[in-house]
Amino acid sequence: MRAHFGGSSRQSLVVARAGLDRAIKGGSAQDASTLCTELFVVAGVLNGAISLRRAITDPSRDAKSKSVLVSEVFGKTLGKPALGLITEVSGLRWSSPGDLVPVLEQLAIEAQASSANIDGELDRVENEFFAVSRAIGDSFELRKALITVGTDAAKEKLIQDLLGKTNTASTTKLVNYLVKNLRGRSIEAAFDDYSYALAVRRDRVIALVRVAAEISTAQRERLVKTLTKQVGQPVSINIEIDSTIVGGISVKFGDELVDGTMSNRLAGAGRMLAGQKN
Repeated sequence: MRAHFGGSSRQSLVVARAGLDRAIKGGSAQDASTLCTELFVVAGVLNGAISLRRAITDPSRDAKSKSVLVSEVFGKTLGKPALGLITEVSGLRWSSPGDLVPVLEQLAIEAQASSANIDGELDRVENEFFAVSRAIGDSFELRKALITVGTDAAKEKLIQDLLGKTNTASTTKLVNYLVKNLRGRSIEAAFDDYSYALAVRRDRVIALVRVAAEISTAQRERLVKTLTKQVGQPVSINIEIDSTIVGGISVKFGDELVDGTMSNRLAGAGRMLAGQKN
């Protein structure tokens, strides 16, 4: 989640997240939620199977043999999107076998966040999740009960009593999984990790758009429609007016930047001319 991954794992997470985007693109909210569930299942299996985790992350094994292994272990239990994503993840390089489980957990949470986004509920889920984390963080008795209660069913009953019937299905699902899968973390740290993953996914469906002058409502709607089609799920935009860019448009999604501004093109032409002179 927010662990300080080594170089290989950090780069592989970027690639895996792009794979998640492809798996979700154009699908329904239920499709994304199912992907979340299946990624959580794989994370749970690998968390309890050190030898399997090491085999999947072993840099001495080629991608084909890892793909065969993934198919043998998970082929009958996962849907095509999840199996494809796990196969892709198995072919990446990881700094440590222990990085794989938190990465899969992160991807699962982001998949559920995408489900909420498709349903138009991502804002609500983030707010609910924050409220639940505060309620648990402020109650020593509740934290103790969630940690010490014996069975998963008992934990779900406590969460049901806490959440009631007004929270979204996404919030209930994520909180239930969290309290049953702390993996050595404090419950506060786990909530921080999940909140971070939700925020990461939000950054991938909010575009920062820089333009030289205000655009019309019709232009804004066309831009949202175009970006939504490109991303494959609902997108919102924040528009920034910047007279220094001269003309054109710059669009930033998370760490991705598409700069089609006139100032950027002129700067590129200037660099090319300078290179020719040298």
